[in-house]
Amino acid sequence: MADILTGPEPQVPDAVPEFPMPRAARCPFDPPPALKDLQERAPLTRVRLWDGTEPWLVTRYAEQRAILGDSRVSADTDRPGYPTKASPAGGEGKLSFIMMDDPEHARLRRMVTAPFAIRKVEALRPAVQRIVDDLIDDLLAGPRPVDLVEKFALPIPSLVICELLGVPYDDHAFFQDNTRTMVHRDATPEQRGRASREVAAYLARLIGTRLADPRDDLLSDIAARITAGEIDHQQATEMALLLLIAGHETTANMIALGTLALLRHPDQLALLRETDDPGLVSSAVEELLRYLHITHLGRRRAVTADIEIAGQVIKAGEGVIMANEIANRDPDVFPDPDRLDITRDARRHVAFGFGVHQCLGQPLARMELQVVYGTLYRRIPDLRLVGSLDDVRFKHDAFIYGVHALPVTW
Repeated sequence: MADILTGPEPQVPDAVPEFPMPRAARCPFDPPPALKDLQERAPLTRVRLWDGTEPWLVTRYAEQRAILGDSRVSADTDRPGYPTKASPAGGEGKLSFIMMDDPEHARLRRMVTAPFAIRKVEALRPAVQRIVDDLIDDLLAGPRPVDLVEKFALPIPSLVICELLGVPYDDHAFFQDNTRTMVHRDATPEQRGRASREVAAYLARLIGTRLADPRDDLLSDIAARITAGEIDHQQATEMALLLLIAGHETTANMIALGTLALLRHPDQLALLRETDDPGLVSSAVEELLRYLHITHLGRRRAVTADIEIAGQVIKAGEGVIMANEIANRDPDVFPDPDRLDITRDARRHVAFGFGVHQCLGQPLARMELQVVYGTLYRRIPDLRLVGSLDDVRFKHDAFIYGVHALPVTW
């Protein structure tokens, strides 16, 4: 399976496996068996990408953390050796600061850090609880069965990020539809580019209104940076686009995928459903983030100076890919890693990355998941899947993994 199918499949020698690797149909929650095989053999392996390049694939936890924390490793997609993939924007530039290095990365990131600080996020918890409870009220009052993705998993983070940014929720269908195109692996670069431009133009207009009429929202804070001469309108738009996409698409998939995993592990679901201990709910969130991973193309970097890792020298100008989902199944760090156990301490997982580029919005994502996982199964204790696991369509065709729909009843 090629990374991006923009042409014929390259011929791959037997000694160099392709990346990404086909997932096993037998268990949609587990990493591909080939990744586990590579992890058992060595922490670093050469792999072949769709364009014929051969970066290093890093499969073990310790080596991933070492590389992600090393200043000689670059997130800049323009660096020689950066492992190529089509970006959500269709290859038309960087997706704001996450594809930059310090000091510019740090300068831009600091501009939007404050709303995602733990104290600020905790202040939002009552509002998120109301959103979750209201949506569950709607579920209970409505027809059954219901698609939990459409009626619950997607609206929650969309409502939250719209409120935080200052984006009208009435426009959610527009940006959700375009986001689906932007992260669809089979969409052409032209389709992804068009979708990205439409959402960017929409956000640029909103930022323009905030320049004239500031409000108490993150778009106004970003607009104020334009007024202060710290960024231009294009940079502000890119920043808003990143926050909008990351703020709803990832968490929505995690809500649905986590629910399905719990339904498939009734003993763990029972523990979570019957607890009133926020510590266990928090533990369940961390374990689900470890056990599941919604990005399967790896964190990609270019090496700017020779680095020795696990006895192997990665040379300047070579690329590295961190296969996050298999690092979170490293048995040296997480005993019996293929078992879902919400009582384990899984806080060391790398679902949000590591180092200076670790996910800015992780406090918000954690809090939203804690409210969802701590409320849904308690209020609908007999929630169950309609049909079998074989009937569920998984997002093998998207950059962000999840399920297209999750039919449930009670």
